Amino acid sequence: MQLGKGQKIPLNENNLVIKFDRPTTALEIDTAAFLTGANGKVAGDEDFVFYGNARHNSGAVTLSNDALEIDLSRVPRHVEKISLTATIYDAEKRRQNFGMLRGAVLKIFGTRSEIATFPLENFTVENAIVLGEVYRYKGSWKFNATGAGFSGGLAALCNDFGIEVNDAQPPAPPPPEPPKPRIDTSRERSRSRTSDGRSDENFRSRGLNMGRNGRNSPPADIRREEPPQPKKVELRKGQKVSLVKKGGRLGEIVINLNWSQPAQKSGFFGRFMSNAIDLDLACLFELEDGSIGAVQALGNNFGELDYPPYIALDGDDRTGAVAAGETIRVNGKYINEIRRILVYTFIYEGAANWEEAKGVVTVNCPGSPELIVRMDEYGSRQRTCAIALLENVGGTFSVEKVVEFFDDSEQMDRAFDWGLRWKVGRKD
Repeated sequence: MQLGKGQKIPLNENNLVIKFDRPTTALEIDTAAFLTGANGKVAGDEDFVFYGNARHNSGAVTLSNDALEIDLSRVPRHVEKISLTATIYDAEKRRQNFGMLRGAVLKIFGTRSEIATFPLENFTVENAIVLGEVYRYKGSWKFNATGAGFSGGLAALCNDFGIEVNDAQPPAPPPPEPPKPRIDTSRERSRSRTSDGRSDENFRSRGLNMGRNGRNSPPADIRREEPPQPKKVELRKGQKVSLVKKGGRLGEIVINLNWSQPAQKSGFFGRFMSNAIDLDLACLFELEDGSIGAVQALGNNFGELDYPPYIALDGDDRTGAVAAGETIRVNGKYINEIRRILVYTFIYEGAANWEEAKGVVTVNCPGSPELIVRMDEYGSRQRTCAIALLENVGGTFSVEKVVEFFDDSEQMDRAFDWGLRWKVGRKD
């Protein structure tokens, strides 16, 4: 079985091997696993399985090269989820990211055969990935094909999963003494190296420093020089890109719709005929507590930023003449309260001429490149368009270009299994 991003399957065996299979590459990639509770955080240092702690003390999880060996019968009761991750070593300094990796696949094996594969693709600037998750569900175990990318490397992942990163800076070296005659003192200070020649990285959970070589080690300077990122990424249909969390937090997400008006018809009758298109930006939302709803101008459902649903529509541009278009804002501070958002638009007035409208949606989030979604499938006379789907994956939003057309919002609702009840409404 080949899995798509976000697809979930039951696990019917206790003994599994999950392997990160990839072609030979110059990227130096490390895999790790986080065993977390219901709150998404590790309970202690031992629940972080990585190159310095390759076997969980319960025997439930063992890391061997790029494979995770799991015995579900041994997983401690407090563990609800096992997240397999991959990071690029020293990615910021080497200016590397997972957009440089092609042909990587996550493979899940049972005792006798391969259960499923999950192609890992469409990454851009990310240097850390949550590859997949094994999690408890109503007394059984399931696998979630996650594929969520982040920036910040292993340190960012550790922060997300509740492991404090020791980024204390080393004390400044004392000023050098004046050189003595005929003695060369122009040597550069070098950072301590581990047995494999790499610089120490230090991660600390509740006082534990874990260096690259698995030993306690002195604080290391892990100030990051951010790699250059593209300023804009234009999404292809079906492509998914994860928003970047800066300092372990997601900033405000600004979703903007802009469109063009068709040229005014000439002649005597042209002055009496209006071809103006009134596009309305809107979204469906589903919160983690199961609440569902819509944010749209119809019914004056403009939402709230600091209260549920933590999503707000700025206003309603009925003419398309407002340079800023229409904007939906999402409060990234409450990412853990939001399960998914479907951004859509509908033609409230005017003919269904999507080619003349030339609608463009942009998604902006601090630290992430601007994502561009063009409504570039023309010819449809249906009046509602699902534009982009934002899903909470690993504590950030995965943004997917959808661009599918429907007769109305109710038909779109059914296609995405939302479950709202719809009735005809007006703005006035």
